[in-house]
Amino acid sequence: MESPRKIRKIIKSKPVIEGAGVHLKRVFGFSETGLFDPFLLLDDFRSDNPDHYMRGFPWHPHRGIETITYVLEGDVEHGDSMGNTGHITSGDVQWMTAGSGIVHQEMPKGSKDGKMEGFQLWANLPASQKMMPPRYRDVKAGEIPKVKLDNGVEIAIISGMVAGTQGPVRDIVIDPEYLDISLPRHTDYLHPTKPGHTVIAYVISGSASFCEEQEAFSYEVEGVNYFDMEQGPFLGNETLAVFEDGRHVSVSTGDEPGRFLLISGKPIGEPIAWQGPIVMNTQEELRTAFEEYRQGTFLKHNEVES
Repeated sequence: MESPRKIRKIIKSKPVIEGAGVHLKRVFGFSETGLFDPFLLLDDFRSDNPDHYMRGFPWHPHRGIETITYVLEGDVEHGDSMGNTGHITSGDVQWMTAGSGIVHQEMPKGSKDGKMEGFQLWANLPASQKMMPPRYRDVKAGEIPKVKLDNGVEIAIISGMVAGTQGPVRDIVIDPEYLDISLPRHTDYLHPTKPGHTVIAYVISGSASFCEEQEAFSYEVEGVNYFDMEQGPFLGNETLAVFEDGRHVSVSTGDEPGRFLLISGKPIGEPIAWQGPIVMNTQEELRTAFEEYRQGTFLKHNEVES
């Protein structure tokens, strides 16, 4: 397979506090929007300390984006301003399209032993769909197909297709792929990617080497601090790789297995006016959104599609 992707940048996630006092790791967000287009933000909220997540994310608005929540362990209760309530639990995904606007809350509850593990990704919407009716796609763990390849590689397919198996989330404007990939020790895997799409990989356990890169300083590295520049060929937990363009990504493991999220999407290529949970195309649209929120005219639809 020709045109292999190379690593463009390595980013280590950084601790932040969001919501009402939730301790999490921000992988990327609020900068370099062109590098990640169509994605805006990725948060890692894995913790075994309930004090770090129980305060949650009380009522707040969203407009102009999609939020994708993938829970590995624990429970997240959610509700919105139109009376919808529910929860997602271990292995579930919620793909929420905020569209024209929704006001909701997300309250992590953790598992019986106090663990809360998951990730939230923000994806942008193009101008033509920013004011579409909001909708939820709640995908239960049992609806997410898993394939096991001959070399032992296991892949959970949230969105996209692997080995002829299609994930449950379809018909999204950015044509996304969202995969949870696990490799045994000493294993190689080659994954095809669509040319022109943004492709990122976030390691969530073990370690993995991408694109046969052996020299750390052949690409940019953004560490947790200025002196965090050490990087060998294997990327460990809480490390993101952003790839150059190409038709495939290669990954290998060494003496330990590796697990990572592989996410891709078609760039939108539009101007971004962004403040907190609202993402529009112009500053005027952004001002209008916040003014409508203050005046109580933010919500444009009476119910959320599901």
